[in-house]
Amino acid sequence: MSSDLWSFSLTTYARPGVEQACLQLQAAGVNVCLLLCAAWLEERRISCNEQRLQQLREIARTWDADVVRPLRALRMQWKDAAARDAGLHTLREQVKTLELEAERHLLKRLEQTTQNWPQEETADLSAWLEGVTADAAHLDRNALHQLRVAVTGT
Repeated sequence: MSSDLWSFSLTTYARPGVEQACLQLQAAGVNVCLLLCAAWLEERRISCNEQRLQQLREIARTWDADVVRPLRALRMQWKDAAARDAGLHTLREQVKTLELEAERHLLKRLEQTTQNWPQEETADLSAWLEGVTADAAHLDRNALHQLRVAVTGT
């Protein structure tokens, strides 16, 4: 078990099927950092409740809107042109690095928010994942299931 959320996220994202599931869920409007945080909280046996979900959603919503999404939009906007322009390709890679760093900062903020939440005897990954995906339009249940299996093995 990874003690910090960033290490857990890197390890989890590298598992077979997780990247694809996360990207499908992201396309439906789900914040991938929240998904990974949900899995991390379940692994740490932190109980899910509405107050905790709201705290995490608010942190993610603000940082995602102000920092991550603008970087992602710029990176995507440059995708086709960067394939033909070496200088723009280099800049696009730098924006990609900044986007990843912004996600790392978001994960750190989420982790700091949860540091005093007590561990319980049991926790339910379904509750966390359902909670962080509740507002998603056209949620891909198959991708959510694929993520759950990759994280828990069940």
